[in-house]
Amino acid sequence: MDIAPWQAQLRKGAAELVVLAIVGRKECYGLQILEQANAAGDIVSDGALYPLLNRLEKDGKLASRWVTDDAAHPRKYYQLTAEGTETLGAMKSAWVSFRIAMRDVVEKTS
Repeated sequence: MDIAPWQAQLRKGAAELVVLAIVGRKECYGLQILEQANAAGDIVSDGALYPLLNRLEKDGKLASRWVTDDAAHPRKYYQLTAEGTETLGAMKSAWVSFRIAMRDVVEKTS
């Protein structure tokens, strides 16, 4: 049975939370976000990351700045805004509730 479409939907649904959580720990640029997001598995594709970053910035959840120091080319660094921090907190809370509910249903042995 092919579960790839289902897995793609899981990743798509988790991508925003993952990006906000990574940027919430430390200001970073796109490639750093991509590497951290995918360190534990393919969570965010490079084709999906940059449109997501642009949307989050447009929605006021991320702010960015260009840095030209220490690099061969300019890098755009992202950080959470106050709205992004609030959104991340709400999403983490919802994630914990969801994870517990899923564990209780999916991993139930009796």
